[in-house]
Amino acid sequence: MAWTTHHVFNQPQPLNSSNLFTRDIALCEAITREGAGWDREWLASVGLQLGSAESLELGRLANAQPPELLRYDARGNRIDEVRFHPAWHLLMQGVCASRLHNLSWQPDVPSNGMVARAARFILHAQVEAGSLCPVTMTHAAIPLLQNHLPVPYADWRETLLSDRYDAHHLPGDQKRGLLIGMGMTEKQGGSDVLSNTTRAEPVGARGPGEAYRIIGHKWFFSVPQSDAHIILAQTSQGLSCFFLPRLLPDGTRNAVRLERLKDKLGNRANASAEAEFQDAIGWLMGEEGEGVRLILKMGGMTRFDCALGSHGVMRRALSIALHHAQQRQVMGKNLSDQPLMRAVLAQQALQLEGQTALLMRLARAWSAPASEHERLYARLLTPAAKFGICKAGMPFVAEAMEVLGGVGYCEESDLARLYREMPVNSIWEGSGNVMCLDVLRVLNRQPEVLAMLHDEFEAVKGCNRHFDRRWRQLRLQSGQVREGVARELTQELLQLASAAILLTVAEPPLADGWCAQQLDDRGHRALSDDLCTRLLLRASAA
Repeated sequence: MAWTTHHVFNQPQPLNSSNLFTRDIALCEAITREGAGWDREWLASVGLQLGSAESLELGRLANAQPPELLRYDARGNRIDEVRFHPAWHLLMQGVCASRLHNLSWQPDVPSNGMVARAARFILHAQVEAGSLCPVTMTHAAIPLLQNHLPVPYADWRETLLSDRYDAHHLPGDQKRGLLIGMGMTEKQGGSDVLSNTTRAEPVGARGPGEAYRIIGHKWFFSVPQSDAHIILAQTSQGLSCFFLPRLLPDGTRNAVRLERLKDKLGNRANASAEAEFQDAIGWLMGEEGEGVRLILKMGGMTRFDCALGSHGVMRRALSIALHHAQQRQVMGKNLSDQPLMRAVLAQQALQLEGQTALLMRLARAWSAPASEHERLYARLLTPAAKFGICKAGMPFVAEAMEVLGGVGYCEESDLARLYREMPVNSIWEGSGNVMCLDVLRVLNRQPEVLAMLHDEFEAVKGCNRHFDRRWRQLRLQSGQVREGVARELTQELLQLASAAILLTVAEPPLADGWCAQQLDDRGHRALSDDLCTRLLLRASAA
């Protein structure tokens, strides 16, 4: 006897065949507006590939099968290697082919290469964010390495600019591509790197480019399989920066011992290790005592990538929620046609409109370091963006889960993995408080930043009353700002900067809607039905 208990219906199809770039109208517009329209063809091509079921499955597999630490081989030899699922290597081939690790430094890239790279970064983040960690650190390290590579590794300069991914455990001069990791934090200090106890003593002569013997540990040794790491260690002159290769010039393993891999909440496809240095050899970069100054040059870029990655994950969460709502029926109507659900989805879409505009404008600032105005813009708003956008990611993905209901809370949905992924970017490269203190430091120590803000914000003064009021309130706070209000001030700066861009480039209803949502002291205002329709169309364009 055949038993039929029920028929499955009203279950939306998964979102596994879409173009991640062309569906994002805000990103498409920003690419052209910020001077990287030359990359549209590449972005459309890679967007189609990344939105395929095959690419999305790679992201799922790499997280379902996290890396494994192999401390010894079968004969008892110490090897300290990390074994990954094949899906990880395919993902890494993709991010390297997109040159996320070096596009900005290519000599033949047209203007505003940072803008094109930022867009590519956002697309890849929607598939698997952990694979972005190796390319983020490599991208930030390359400018430093171009000036400070030790003589035995001078031939790495060309290979660092390759678009190839090479996971083989070989000397750098035998590889087709190279990746660089970082090792900054220790057990006792975390973000307080001045408390680091790892020490370095010269093997022979002291000074830049010379070899030092390093003893100590790192509590977070990011991407331990990298070809080299940039680390901090104490010398007689203070905290200093070192190039620590995986293999020494003679091909032998450096004395870097991997103690264990971190068992993390999310970001599980990516390996993070605890390491000890047992007379490891590193080469001094810059002068002794210059470690913090050199690392800060890299820190801004990695913090910008944190904001980009969080934005990409948020964009994927909204796409899934909107795709579901457009198919799921309740009381005879699609969820996306229900007034309250439409309002929730439209508010999320509006939030991403502001983030997209701000991040692409910030990428343009990073592309023009020779301009003092752009340098100050990037210096102030990068930590602000990392704070505000990364913080917003967790409740944003949780809201997307609610759109799907119980299905969204289950592991079969991508949203569970996306939710676990969100906190890492708020923590890595400096937590929220560290970012806000950095913003405060810039405002209190660089008075020329206020002139930069004046130029940015006065240009749109009179376009929106909410913006005008908040900008007037911010000007009254000029001077030495108290630490206790740093979070509120940082969020205010981010909101005003986003509003200024939207008031300049967006349609008035969209810009005014954003200002009402984010800048009205009376709280969020309801969006008009026409604006909801416009936002949902822009967020789900075919």
